[in-house]
Amino acid sequence: MAFCGHCGTQAADGVKFCPSCGKEIAAAPAQQTQPQQQYQQATYSNDASQNKVMAILSYIIFFIPLLTGDHKKSPFVKFHANQGTVLAIVAIAYSIVSAILRAIVKVPVKIYGISTGVSYTPLWFSTILWLISLPIAAACIYGIYNAATGKTKELPVIGKFTIIK
Repeated sequence: MAFCGHCGTQAADGVKFCPSCGKEIAAAPAQQTQPQQQYQQATYSNDASQNKVMAILSYIIFFIPLLTGDHKKSPFVKFHANQGTVLAIVAIAYSIVSAILRAIVKVPVKIYGISTGVSYTPLWFSTILWLISLPIAAACIYGIYNAATGKTKELPVIGKFTIIK
C-alpha cells in the first residue's frame, strides 16, 4: 500500500493520484524512508553532542574512554577512541625511534681539543626530529577539532586502521 505524501491518506498500489486530495503519490515511497533517515541523523547528532567531551579526551588521554566504557555506549566515542588510540600508538612509536636516534647521534664535547667525556645531540638533528613530529601534533589537533564539531572524519594516513571493534 502507498501513502499520499501530501495528506497521508492510504491508497492502493499502482494508483498515481490520491483519492482524497488528488495530488500525485508516485514519490511517496522515497518520502517514507526519509523520516527514518532523518531520525537516524538526529539520533547520531544527539549522540555526538552529548559525548563531545569524551571524544575530545580520546585524543588527549586516549585510554579514558576505554576505561570508562563509553566507547561501547556511543558510536561517536567509539570512532574517536579508535582514532585517538591509533594516533597514540604512532606517537609512542615515534618517541621510541626518536629516543634511539638521539642516543646514537651524539657529538662529543671537547675543550681545547681534549675530550670531556660528555656528548650532546646536535641542534640540527634535534630540529629535524622536531619537524618530523609536527604532523603527529597536527593530526591530534585535527582529531580534536572533528570531535568538537561532531564530525567523524578519519585522520589522514593513519585513520584507516581499526583497533577498537
